[in-house]
Amino acid sequence: MCGRFTGNSIEERHVVDESEVTASEIARLAGVGRAAVSNWRKRFTDFPQPVGGTDTSPRFRSAEILSWLEDQGKLGTESARELVWQRLATSGSDPVVDRVAAAGEYLAGRHPTTTLDKRTRDSLDALAADGGAEPAFDELCGRFVASNWRTMAVTPPDLARLMTDLVAPLAGSVFDPACGLGTLLRTAARTKAGIHAAGQEVDPSLARLAVAGLAFGGAESAIETGDSLRADAFPDLRADAVVCNPPFNDRNWGAEELAYDQRWAFGLPPKGESELAWVQHCLAHLRPGGRAVVLMPPAAASRRSGRPIRAELLRRGAVRAIVQLPAGAAPPLGLSLQLWVLEQPAEQAPDTRVLFVDGTAGLPQRIDDIGWRALRERVDPVWESFLADPAAVAEEPGRHTVRPVIDLLDDEVDLTPARYLRPATELDIAALRTTQRSFAKLLDDLAELLPDVQPTHMDTGPKATVSIAELQRSGAVSVRQQAGRLEVQTGGDGLPVYTARDVISGEPPSGRIPAGTEHTAVLPGDVLVPTVLTRAVALVVTEPGAALGPHVQLLRPDPDQIDSWFLAGFLRSRDSLRFASTMSGTHRVDVRRVEVPRVPIAEQRKYAAAFELLARFDATLSRASNLGHDLTRSLNDGLAAGALAPTGRPSQKPAT
Repeated sequence: MCGRFTGNSIEERHVVDESEVTASEIARLAGVGRAAVSNWRKRFTDFPQPVGGTDTSPRFRSAEILSWLEDQGKLGTESARELVWQRLATSGSDPVVDRVAAAGEYLAGRHPTTTLDKRTRDSLDALAADGGAEPAFDELCGRFVASNWRTMAVTPPDLARLMTDLVAPLAGSVFDPACGLGTLLRTAARTKAGIHAAGQEVDPSLARLAVAGLAFGGAESAIETGDSLRADAFPDLRADAVVCNPPFNDRNWGAEELAYDQRWAFGLPPKGESELAWVQHCLAHLRPGGRAVVLMPPAAASRRSGRPIRAELLRRGAVRAIVQLPAGAAPPLGLSLQLWVLEQPAEQAPDTRVLFVDGTAGLPQRIDDIGWRALRERVDPVWESFLADPAAVAEEPGRHTVRPVIDLLDDEVDLTPARYLRPATELDIAALRTTQRSFAKLLDDLAELLPDVQPTHMDTGPKATVSIAELQRSGAVSVRQQAGRLEVQTGGDGLPVYTARDVISGEPPSGRIPAGTEHTAVLPGDVLVPTVLTRAVALVVTEPGAALGPHVQLLRPDPDQIDSWFLAGFLRSRDSLRFASTMSGTHRVDVRRVEVPRVPIAEQRKYAAAFELLARFDATLSRASNLGHDLTRSLNDGLAAGALAPTGRPSQKPAT
């Protein structure tokens, strides 16, 4: 599933047609700031009128905007990429995907099967001249996928490379029965010149994209349209290698009508085991000794209904390796998917050993934190060693192991790698001692961070209060939220963004947006409050260079009138927040209703110092708690594994 819609038909999927643009997108097209667009709307009576959106964030018809910009000579010199995309998204009545495919055919030197107007062809020529025809096509495909990310599952290029590594050395033919955009086939064709690429895709438009992509490398290819399981377009193909990212959890894969299909050489797949149908389909299209790599959901390794087929695959030597991937490696991003490395048994006696690799053990649990290079360095060398001599692969606890098939044929036939990997027993004593010292220091720091306070008589405390709404009207505090829609990504490059989760956890900004995206800047001294809370939270910003994320309110006090820490302290108070609505323990907050004492700035700063200490105490307490849990697990694991032993001496307890 190198790129596949999750709906049924092209008409039912409602592919996003970006026929409207915002003022920010107009600014990017013209290579100017948004203020210039606002100025044009006022100065030019022929500027297109909005067709949607709101007064503060209007939307305009793309075709009208492009025509106006061209007539006025205001298209920016750096706007070629945006211009090409807008032309494809707005010209003609065909679905966007067909126009992107036609652009690929044109860029690859083929006659487009969907008509492209001269302006679009000229824009494509300019884009290709700037950076190359194939990168231009890849960029357009990326825009198309980004526009339809909710309905498409795409194989990331780095995962495609890892899958290609596992079927290497490539020679002859490679087949993908669910090829989507053709990512896996294109990766294989780039790896080895002269490869014949064959693929099948249920969606005709995506099949066109795959054909166009393969044309750039000059690979000989044959891409057919249709349902691979119900209507196999290559019944006689026996490829040297198969790579496949099939649909998951598909109960409508044709179980009843295909009950007697000859491809089920390892057993009839149950209706709820579509993935095992794809596994056997891939094996049926391999020559003897040929290898396949199939992306699989983790449940396929252990579901009871699939046990007989897994057992038969093992007995006949069809399973060579199972690789556990970190979460986020491919959609669905929340699952830790697996790569099944399979082989069509040759006539000689099959190998009776299986390699299990955990691509996450000892590493962060998400691919964004691990990095693809580190993952490939974990997987590729041990796979190459296994191919050379399975019996010579030394087990590395927690990372990989080789098990005889006979050990796997128990009552469950569970192929989950973690089931067979012994936990790593090596313990870094120096790192453990460092953690212990860090934990002890945090405990010492906690005592120093509690402010010195004394009781007061309630009737002598300040009674006069002022709401933040009043402070806003007087100019003492400004209240802001991110205007317009902001697509925030996690990890990667770009401008840091404070998300609601960051504010709640007190962590640095974790979101990212591309440089140049219109945003609300966050400055030191700003106070951030999420719009939805389960407890009172406020974060004082101390570092510049970040943007305000969605669902976060920003309060910017005038430092001569309101102290930031003073304001945040009362926002963190359970008694000070006034909740506009309450649902299931979750509060939607309007900060303008919160009231704070009306006291001079000098008095505020006394409270501010105490509130700042308490905020630091709270953050240090959280770090101590997390570090304490890690320390507990390390000590417990070390004792259980025999890497540590109790001294028998009484524990050192602090004096009372």
